[in-house]
Amino acid sequence: MRELSEILRAELKDPRVGFVTLLSCDVSPDLRSAVVHASPLGDARATAATMKGLQSAAGFLSTALGKRIHTRRTPSLTFVRDESIAQGVRVTTMIDEVVRRDERKAHGE
Repeated sequence: MRELSEILRAELKDPRVGFVTLLSCDVSPDLRSAVVHASPLGDARATAATMKGLQSAAGFLSTALGKRIHTRRTPSLTFVRDESIAQGVRVTTMIDEVVRRDERKAHGE
């Protein structure tokens, strides 16, 4: 994950790929495939473009990863969108709003 993040930051030049956080990676036992859970930032259009860009660049990213890590095989990469960060932000926003509303009620507003 660390090496893949560095490759994304330093080497990938696809303009579709915006800000993205790699959250986890599930590698098959035989090292032939890996599912990378990514959380892109931005509106719906930007996040969709980022995910398309990542999937389009999967071959390049796998090759670049193979040059950095020394394993028997380099896995083919599949990127899936992970909504956990966005859900966490939504929940935090909702909690903050409830707290503000309760504070206003407590102060008689």
